Amino acid sequence: MSERIVLAYSGGLDTSVAIGWIAEATGAEVIAVAVDVGQGGESLETIRQRALDCGAVEAYVADAREEFAAEYCMPALKANALYMDAYPLVSALSRPVIVKHLVAAARQFGATTVSHGCTGKGNDQVRFEVGIQTLGPDLKCIAPVRDLALTRDKAIAFAEQKNLPIVTTKKNPFSIDANVWGRAVETGFLEDIWNGPTPDVYEYTSDPASAPAPDEVIITFKEGVPVAIDGKAVTPLQAIEEMNRRAGAQGIGRIDIVEDRLVGIKSREIYEAPGAMALMAAHRELENVTVEREQARFKKTVGQRWTELVYDGQWFSPLKQSLDAFIGDTQKYVSGDIRMTLDKGRPVVTGRRSDSSLYDFNLATYDTGDSFDQSMARGFIELFGMSSKVASGRDQRLAEGK
Repeated sequence: MSERIVLAYSGGLDTSVAIGWIAEATGAEVIAVAVDVGQGGESLETIRQRALDCGAVEAYVADAREEFAAEYCMPALKANALYMDAYPLVSALSRPVIVKHLVAAARQFGATTVSHGCTGKGNDQVRFEVGIQTLGPDLKCIAPVRDLALTRDKAIAFAEQKNLPIVTTKKNPFSIDANVWGRAVETGFLEDIWNGPTPDVYEYTSDPASAPAPDEVIITFKEGVPVAIDGKAVTPLQAIEEMNRRAGAQGIGRIDIVEDRLVGIKSREIYEAPGAMALMAAHRELENVTVEREQARFKKTVGQRWTELVYDGQWFSPLKQSLDAFIGDTQKYVSGDIRMTLDKGRPVVTGRRSDSSLYDFNLATYDTGDSFDQSMARGFIELFGMSSKVASGRDQRLAEGK
């Protein structure tokens, strides 16, 4: 049997051309792997048939939307994962689930190599190859754009020469990556960081300035995961999709950032993540009610490191797994309801309730019924400020002796 190469296949121009390009360059048979993580567009069956029509000997397709939402997006929600305090890991989260299916396909079809369509200057090449090396250490990796000189003009010429069943165009202003957690847009005129985004950049969100009347929503969580919206039970996927629709209509989740890529380049990125940003705002507020102070402070540090690891392609690393265990423990009591108003680009929390709340009305109130013993405060302050008081006395004494 000929050598076989598994290709991460999107159904677009570049990966469709890559099927024949890889075959000609290596002499190997190509198995196309398409994974649906909620990117929308064509059906998996249409994509599967196109892969076969473009020369793939096999086509592996997987509807991974529920898996992606439950096993990848929900851990990010629990971690409150925002890279550079802004980016909810839209693309970074989808890569490990795609890697998982690439390696599974390689095992199923006896492939020795896995291929992806990334360039040599982006983050995704690292995410794909580190993940593949971890799950399939015996597998080799190649990237046609990076390793086999497959440029876009060559891809168009190859598609026309071979009469491949795909639409080719030299005028595509943006590079877009989308899934149920959000949408990433880059390149074109956005590479001039003085240029503002134009309305055609956005698809998941409406203009906040022309949003409809404010939308009130109640999100119910159980151990950090949304389980109902306005009293109706939802799966993680349904929760994200519903909040994408409702928060997107209010223009929530637009992000314009100059981002520090793993390879050392600063890159201007536009993201849309209405569901992710609204759910994260609700989740953070419920944590404020239910997570103990010192645990919450330390979780912010853990969450930031978790986010960096996932951004850097270390989803399957031992450290990330250890951090998962800590974050999971912090979510034990993150259950209850958050009421939010979605209004003109902002998710505003207006109510909180939880059976596991640490908020004690009688301790917090300043009115009749106050159970806080204020006589304890004087001694507490004396002890709390003792070390600073002693150090200040030392400083003044030595200063006077000069």
